Amino acid sequence: MMTAMATVTAVESAGKKFRVSLSCQQETSCSSCSSQKSCGTGIVSKAVGNKSLIWHLTTAQSVKAGDQVEIGFPEKSLLSSAALVYLVPLFMLILGASIGQLALIPWLNQLTGLDLGEGLVILTSVLFSLGGFFFARAKARRLEQDSKEQVVLIRVFGEKLL
Repeated sequence: MMTAMATVTAVESAGKKFRVSLSCQQETSCSSCSSQKSCGTGIVSKAVGNKSLIWHLTTAQSVKAGDQVEIGFPEKSLLSSAALVYLVPLFMLILGASIGQLALIPWLNQLTGLDLGEGLVILTSVLFSLGGFFFARAKARRLEQDSKEQVVLIRVFGEKLL
């Protein structure tokens, strides 16, 4: 289980349980890196700034707005999203290049009598890769929604540990 610190932004009573809204700052490790001034990623992260993530959970533990809490969520959803976003477009790029090279070029060369060359392979690679990107983005959004429902409250800071 992965953990993160969050701030309680709102609490609604729902019977004996509480519906809690949380805000969590997404941070990079660039602030502690010694080469952040010369690294492209460090420069981009400074320009973009920190992203605030909103989480919701239901708990029996009493909290109030402004409390600092530790939340946990399963790492399976994060790893699935990362694999999906990186690997699907790459696989589709390779598939598009293969289809372009092995099927489209011989077929169109025979049909038209022209030598179409690498341009068609590049075009099919880009089109397949874009299709894979849009598929992965849609699927990753669903995985993100599922992971938001699996957030659990681990502890409230400032209280005794159980």
